Formats: sequence, C-alpha cells, structure tokens
Amino acid sequence: LRDHAVKRPAQIIYGMLSMGWRGSARHWHRYQSAYLLLAGLATPLVLSVHTVVSFDFAIAIVPGWHTTIFPPYFVAGAIYSGFAMVLTIAIPLRKVYGLEDFITMGHLDNMAKVMLATGLIVAYGYFFEMFLSLYSGNKFDVFLVEQRLHGPYAPFYYALILCNILLPQLLWSYRLRHNVAFLFFMSIVVNVGMWLERFVIVVISLTRDFVPSAWGRYWPTFWDWATLIGTIGMFVALLFLFVRVLPAISIAEMRELVAETSEDKK
Repeated sequence: LRDHAVKRPAQIIYGMLSMGWRGSARHWHRYQSAYLLLAGLATPLVLSVHTVVSFDFAIAIVPGWHTTIFPPYFVAGAIYSGFAMVLTIAIPLRKVYGLEDFITMGHLDNMAKVMLATGLIVAYGYFFEMFLSLYSGNKFDVFLVEQRLHGPYAPFYYALILCNILLPQLLWSYRLRHNVAFLFFMSIVVNVGMWLERFVIVVISLTRDFVPSAWGRYWPTFWDWATLIGTIGMFVALLFLFVRVLPAISIAEMRELVAETSEDKK
C-alpha cells in the first residue's frame, strides 16, 4: 500500500504505518517469528480473558451467578459466538467481493464444525448449571430455575435453548454445512441466542433476588435500545471503513500461498 499510494496523504500515512518495512529476508524472518509468537499468545489470552470475566459473576452470591461452571462455560460460549460472528461477516464479504477462491467452502465447513463442537459444550453447560441448582437443594437456586422455566421471562429462555442448542444440531448434516445461505442464517441464529444468554443471566437473576420487595420487571428504555442499536451500527460502520481502506485479506499471505501452490503443482 505504501509503495502504490498515489496521493501524498496516503503515502505519509502508509509510510508511518509500515515502520521502515523494506521486505528484506531479515524483515520477513522477524515477521514470521513475531507472527508465530503472537498466535501462541492469543490462544491462552482467549481462555484467561473470558475466565476472568466469568469470575465477575461466579464470585457473587446472586442466585444463578454463584456457580463453578461459569469459567469453561464462558470460554466455550466466546468461541461459539466468535465463530458465528466470523461467519456472519465472512459470508457477505465473500459474496460481494468475489473471494470464493480465498474463503473456500472448506473454510466455512471447518468453522461450522467448530460451532457444532462448542455448541455441544455450551449445551452441557446449560444442563449442568440447572442440575447443580436443583441438586444443591438451595431454595433460592431452585426458585431461579422455576422462574427461568415458568416465569415472566420464560419465552426468552426457551428461545435461547432453541437458538443455541436445538437448531445448531442441523450442522451435523454435510449438505447443510455446505449450504452458504444456511450457514449465514445459522450464524445469525447463534448470535441472537448468545445475546439472549446474556439477557437471561443478567436480567432474570437480578429481577428475582433474595428479597421479594426488590423484585420487579425489566423494561428497556429508549436509551437502552439506543445503546444496543448504536453499538451494532458503530461496529458495522468501522467494519465497512476497514474493508474500504485496508485489504480484507493479507496480500503477503496470498502471495506465499500462490507460491506454495505453484510448487505443489510442479
């Protein structure tokens, strides 16, 4: 981008971002080493970050939060929703920009398999969370389970089960995993289900606390909806700006892939 920039502002910006990159053998060696190191750090980072976030709930005494299943439950849910969001973004970009040769059906199929696997872990978390609440005999936890199943927010809980457990089981089908439109639909369903999961965890637990005088119903205000829609709009806007200004696929990796493919053909 720096070497092919035409306008002076673009040359200055890309020149600063390149940080003295010249494409020498030494630079490429250091790049590959740093790339491998950061990739190795990213995996435990995902585990640690979402484990710590789950502790914010698990160490509280609020019914429905104080449970030891939350750390692995949150990690699996993060991977689950993360791959769903990747599919939600990648499939339209793949179609609009003609990236079928780069984002292949094999990539989409593998992401669908990861979604299926992590979805089963999340389903186990739902079951074990309810089992612990009932098996403990704690009347507050048992009451919370009854509220989730039969309370005023029960439709949200059943929609959560439908989106995160039942519908994703269709991904066992090879034919459906290779249907791009179905994968896009399923990614939207999982994203909605994971949003409902957070809603169920936060709202139902807080609206039915220990003291009946503190019970109430949650009604989203204008600012609640504005915050939700605004964050979605900001994310989409920043994504479009990124795709418009910067390459969506690493050109360097594509050149390396082309070279490796050419050698394999020889």
